[in-house]
Amino acid sequence: MSAPPSSPNHEPDVLHNLRSELSGWRQWVDRAIVLGYAVFAGLCVVGFTLAAEWAFGLFERVHHAHAWLVLLWTPALTAGIVWLTRRWFPGAAGSGIPQVRAALHPALPPERRGRFVSLRLTLAKIGLATASFAAGLSIGREGPSVQVAAGVMQHARRWLSPGSSLDARALLVAGGAAGIAAAFNAPLAGVVFAIEELYGRLEARASGVVITAIVLAGLVAVSVFGNLSYFGVIHVPPLGWELAGPGLMVALGAGVAGGLFSRLMIASLTNAPQRLNALRARWPVRFAAAGGLLIAVIGLASGGATFGAGSEAVKQMLAGQDVLTPLYTLLKLVATWLSAWVGVPGGIFAPSLSIGAGIGDAVARVAGPELGPALIAMGMAAFLAAATQAPLTAFIIVMEMVDGHSMVLSLMASAMLASLVSRMISRPLYGALADHMVGSAITAPVAAAAAEAPAPEAETGAQR
Repeated sequence: MSAPPSSPNHEPDVLHNLRSELSGWRQWVDRAIVLGYAVFAGLCVVGFTLAAEWAFGLFERVHHAHAWLVLLWTPALTAGIVWLTRRWFPGAAGSGIPQVRAALHPALPPERRGRFVSLRLTLAKIGLATASFAAGLSIGREGPSVQVAAGVMQHARRWLSPGSSLDARALLVAGGAAGIAAAFNAPLAGVVFAIEELYGRLEARASGVVITAIVLAGLVAVSVFGNLSYFGVIHVPPLGWELAGPGLMVALGAGVAGGLFSRLMIASLTNAPQRLNALRARWPVRFAAAGGLLIAVIGLASGGATFGAGSEAVKQMLAGQDVLTPLYTLLKLVATWLSAWVGVPGGIFAPSLSIGAGIGDAVARVAGPELGPALIAMGMAAFLAAATQAPLTAFIIVMEMVDGHSMVLSLMASAMLASLVSRMISRPLYGALADHMVGSAITAPVAAAAAEAPAPEAETGAQR
């Protein structure tokens, strides 16, 4: 008796399978739609990258021409960005990764996903985050790229056939992963990010669209910027036991710093410091202007080192030039926290890499300059892992950004240890912020309905 076609011992019928594939024309239309949206997502991330670089270049020209003007420029732009964000696009505030996680949250009703990801928010995120770079704020574009690409990809669902196996969740994960891959030119990091931060696991029906989106969005980015490592190629000597002690110091220091930074961010963005957040809630635009002024003062005091994402400072440190002293590293952390707290659209990935590089560079000053590039890369992976508590994503991002395949074990160990230390200090940052957003989205309609309902006294008086 022959085995049924579904039996694993039965050889596949090539002709039958080929006819089945070619006969499902609607399935091929769905695939073409997804491919088109993946390319469009990559174009949006590339356009955002170019716009952000142009905007920060504009800020640098203003800063270099008239440094004192930053004291007016940064607060004014920050206040305007926050006013526009709160008035028209509240879902665009912040990093963008918590919004995508909130949209994937099982407790969120599907009809409310548009509060966090949509094509409208994608366009708003690009424009407002670009303006934040023009203000010189300490933000990154990688987190926003996740929300940008996810908003594009989820829009494809309305054109797919009703029987398509691709649901909104799979498209959101694919978009978020594509955003990371295109922003960092790190396709492996995109896959790991989808598993570690967004989905927890990749189902069979989602894995294909995730890989497709990563490949196409990555190809679009590579075609524009070239197939180059984000921070170039680091050259490290053969690593031995002499790296163990300094590397342990970097991992522990970055773990503590990243854990405290994550805890501070959660407290600030979930209304835990009651007094200050009461002022922020009552006068958000004035609060943003005051925060922008502090960021401008910190930037001037650091000689401009704390403005922007900090990528150029990392490149110079990897080249052996001391840019961020320990004091400036602390100021960079404060400027990044303030930039997030005031409520502008912007991420923390790139500033976290800059802070981690500063920690690694500080240890290298004591351990010896020959270990500098290795310790800087380990610091980048460690602080990013501690701040996000996503160690796999962190070490793969850094490995791909510096072409550090010779440091795989060192980067992995520093990221894992720093993340473990951070978990003793703080809850996971993106998970806590996403839970807060979901809770606010669920309770807001209930509170609005309660406010519109007539009071019991009024009802009693009407009955009388």
